Amino acid sequence: MRTVELGTAHITQKGIDYVHEVLASGRITYGSFSQRFETLFARMHSSRFAVLSNSGTSSLQVALHALKILKGWKDGDKILVPSTTFVASVNVILQNGLVPRFVDVDPQHYDLQAKLIESAITKRTRGIMVVHLFGQPADMSKILPIARRHKLSIIEDSCETMFAKHKGRVVGSWGDVACFSMYTAHLVTTGVGGVATTNNHKLALLMKSLCNHGRDSVYLSIDDDADTSAQSFSFVLKNRFKFRHIGYSYRVTELEAALGLSQLETYADIIVPRQRNAAYLTKRLHNLEPFFQLPSHREGSEHVYMVYPLVIRDARIKRDDLLLFLEKRGIETRYLLPLINQPVYRFLKINPKDYPVSTNLNHHGFYIGCHQKLSKQDLDYVITAFNDYIRQQKLS
Repeated sequence: MRTVELGTAHITQKGIDYVHEVLASGRITYGSFSQRFETLFARMHSSRFAVLSNSGTSSLQVALHALKILKGWKDGDKILVPSTTFVASVNVILQNGLVPRFVDVDPQHYDLQAKLIESAITKRTRGIMVVHLFGQPADMSKILPIARRHKLSIIEDSCETMFAKHKGRVVGSWGDVACFSMYTAHLVTTGVGGVATTNNHKLALLMKSLCNHGRDSVYLSIDDDADTSAQSFSFVLKNRFKFRHIGYSYRVTELEAALGLSQLETYADIIVPRQRNAAYLTKRLHNLEPFFQLPSHREGSEHVYMVYPLVIRDARIKRDDLLLFLEKRGIETRYLLPLINQPVYRFLKINPKDYPVSTNLNHHGFYIGCHQKLSKQDLDYVITAFNDYIRQQKLS
């Protein structure tokens, strides 16, 4: 039976060579590959600084923590967050002593509805966590003026989206800070790994410190005491084991950085086939649009398709029956990021009726893969499976 997975590990010969270079050097902690990765990633996302961590969630955690310190936020202050996203977006808000305030999402593109933001702002609102879902930027050209008008920070949760532009500006360049994931099945894949981008030097230093147990920023790498004068070395020596904040052990190794760097250098080999595969699926599934909402591009936005999201339109189709049909044929599926119905958030007393779009997605949304290693035969297999289901259910 053919298998059509949601994602793939993009390991090339260049990546293997880079990893061998790391192993041969004996230096597997933060070093030249990490530095090269951060420099290139920041440049590709129109940012001055990039800070590596061991996951996208860790990057979000330290980004919020750093903003809370720098801006003097208090426990109980609120962060707006879309009501459809991965649980990590909300978990890091709670873990930082802040309170999530949910805002419903756009029914076509599944991101934060800009027109609903201002009604959700209170005197204790401090920021907006904007999530770029599934490979498409949120509607930043509408969200940014609102944030500026109300003096709110913007945190871009871009764990599922890299390289994509909205109105000519790339994700990661709109907010105070942006966070990306390199987990397996994402776009750049290193097994584990995350990165945060910012144009704020103080914020970058603080995030790097927090990833390193809150260590004094004078010594965040074993290279920080090299080639210094006697006077400078004395200062470093006195401060390198001083810890200024309660931080975390969120460091990443040179091995992940090496794998990531190889993919940044050839990122078109990841993105272009995904876009091509998504376009092929949309073209060939067009006849099923009475039954399914297919993904689409927002005007002025690119889409890099981490996955291919769909929403059931026809009430006769039972989502779990369809997904079981697909899974039995080797086509991997996932629900479309249920959030507000998660049992862990019962204490937040969320009323699903307040978020009709997200509630509909929770009942009818799902996604399949469209990654770069899928062949035309794989895609045709998926298309045939969808048509077979509709035919067997006698819906056409």
